Amino acid sequence: MAPKVLLLYISEHSGHHCASLAIEKALKEINPAVETININSFNYTNPILEKVINKAYMGVVKRTPEIWDYLYDNPKVVKRTQKLRELIHRFNTSKLKALLEESRPDAIVCTQAFPCGMIADYKRTFNLDIALIGVLTDYAPHSYWVYNNVDRYIVPSAETGKKLVDNGIDQSKISEFGIPIDPKFMIQRDRRDIRAELGLSADKHCLLIMGGTQGLGPIKSVVRLLDGSPLEVEMMIATGTNNSLFEWLSSRRFRKKVLVFPYADNVEELMQAANVIITKPGGITTAEALASGLPMLIVNPLPGQEAMNTKFLLKEGVAVKADTPQDVPVLLGELLYNKDKLKAMGEKGRLLSKPDSAVKIAHLVLELAKK
Repeated sequence: MAPKVLLLYISEHSGHHCASLAIEKALKEINPAVETININSFNYTNPILEKVINKAYMGVVKRTPEIWDYLYDNPKVVKRTQKLRELIHRFNTSKLKALLEESRPDAIVCTQAFPCGMIADYKRTFNLDIALIGVLTDYAPHSYWVYNNVDRYIVPSAETGKKLVDNGIDQSKISEFGIPIDPKFMIQRDRRDIRAELGLSADKHCLLIMGGTQGLGPIKSVVRLLDGSPLEVEMMIATGTNNSLFEWLSSRRFRKKVLVFPYADNVEELMQAANVIITKPGGITTAEALASGLPMLIVNPLPGQEAMNTKFLLKEGVAVKADTPQDVPVLLGELLYNKDKLKAMGEKGRLLSKPDSAVKIAHLVLELAKK
């Protein structure tokens, strides 16, 4: 009988969703007969609350990021919200029960802490014997991931795993497979071929400018500043689901060569064509850039998880950070001038990368599903 795998994430067009899609794709490549269900768990259990929380979150990180910085992985907040989280989990029990009885999965994979905690509590309450795998998509694990009934944690680095161990998770439950990205990132193409297809110069430096799947960050300011700078560069800008940004950029006239893309399904090609990526360091973008050997110039990381990712990337020497958009042309100029540093950053990125993470996770899921 074909194994059944339930994948749970939160928020459409998010890194958590991208991770679940990458794992699902790898599962089907390994075993085409596998049955998968990929669900936005928050929308499934609390559709109205999801909209309220998403709107509140975006408002906080844009207007008062210091509040999110305080809330993120604060032990006091974790402790004070425990009863509220348990109440939400109990409230969701009937919907979750219906989902599990209908789908009857052999394994459950969660790429975000909320569904992972929900399933872990359900397992404990109903003594459910089913493999639960938590997949972390950032380099700093927060306390909302810590549950006794998670069978395996997938982490991006040894340092991430150590932090889970420090929080009481048994080392035997941790697998350092990396952040899952689309298996197509394992395929390397010649940069010159991709540039030729895109109509880009073979000998100029090419920049990829992104703001995650939602096209966040000071992209307009960065593009204006670079377009007015003396740097001999060409730019590719991926706007994600940010339609207003796409329309604004598409309607502008630039001095330099600028290609504007909406939600791009060929990010692996754009990354392989570029010399540097200018972005905010979401977990998926970071993992994709490392797999592509692409040096990162980080601008305006969000507090919490992105600030932690930035700390990791700077420590490993695969990124530089601009405190403001105005700093971008100066830092970029220094980076492009120092060819040895640029090359070393790319090489170190490839050493750190785990482009086969989704494949390894898929093999593990199928193995646990048999037990």
